Amino acid sequence: MKPRGGSEPGISILKPLAGADLGLESNLRTFFEQDYPAFEILFAVRREDDPSVAIVRRLQLEYPSAPARLLIVGEPPYPNAKVFSLDSMTRVASHEILVMSDSDIRVTPGMLRVIAAEFSDAKVGLVTCPYRAVAGPSFWSRLEAVGMNTQFLSGMLAARMLEGMKFAVGPTIAARKSVLAAIGGFDNLKDYLAEDFVMGKLAFEAGFGVILSSYAIEHHIGSQPFLKNATHRLRWHRSTRCSRPKGYVGEVFTNPLPLALLALAADMHYWPMAVVAAAFRYWSAWSVSVRILHEPLAPGMIFLQDCLAFLFWIGGFFGNTIDWRGIKYRLNRDGRFHPIL
Repeated sequence: MKPRGGSEPGISILKPLAGADLGLESNLRTFFEQDYPAFEILFAVRREDDPSVAIVRRLQLEYPSAPARLLIVGEPPYPNAKVFSLDSMTRVASHEILVMSDSDIRVTPGMLRVIAAEFSDAKVGLVTCPYRAVAGPSFWSRLEAVGMNTQFLSGMLAARMLEGMKFAVGPTIAARKSVLAAIGGFDNLKDYLAEDFVMGKLAFEAGFGVILSSYAIEHHIGSQPFLKNATHRLRWHRSTRCSRPKGYVGEVFTNPLPLALLALAADMHYWPMAVVAAAFRYWSAWSVSVRILHEPLAPGMIFLQDCLAFLFWIGGFFGNTIDWRGIKYRLNRDGRFHPIL
């Protein structure tokens, strides 16, 4: 898909990096292989000895025709290190359209053409990409991927249907540089854990068009053992509770199966309700995962994931501390966070 008018706008891809995650080189390679005439790739790491530096250097040699720069930005002066890296890259980015993408994302060569076409509408200021989760080899990773591919996207679509796109979600967001400047730049995002959500919210409130892209990226979620996976999930739930408190409470209606099973455990006469809930859940999961994301489903994994997700959802209501990359933070009610010294 080409932008209307035949002229492709320049695009700067911003990649904050920290460590060499599973599949990092394969993920980054897909951005070097974009079928697009006017783009650059900027990478940011804190230190020269970061393990990802060698991978970036190797890819720069392998793809000499792809303009790519690596920035060593140092330690962040505020809690959100990702925002600090994005801010540093934005300051030197050559193009108006910025594609901010996490290290665990994989795309096809036509991704930038789709994004450029969506920005051909002058009213569009920010584009957030849906994603298909690709699990690592661990069981807990496969469970989380099932949840992402059947619950998260359906929740986004439901929110868009009910109130429009008043938010954005990582792990890939595209925005005009002028829009970021109009909402106060990254200075207004640096203290938030869910900076992606806040970025979309501020852009919408400033009158810019926020849309859900027609392009679905691949989100490779790694292969964490249970404790790390649980810590990650709990952090995400607590962050969501602070970002969208009403929406977080409403999630109980998008995951009815655990409640139906609890009712069945209390009284077996509720078995018709449990059957209906299970059938509805499978139909909903199949519609999103198979029809939209083209990802096969295992029914047993769906039901197990729903019950586990329900427990994490309950856990998200309690506590205000999170663990992120080995550092403990306190999460405020407005979504801001700060390290616990």
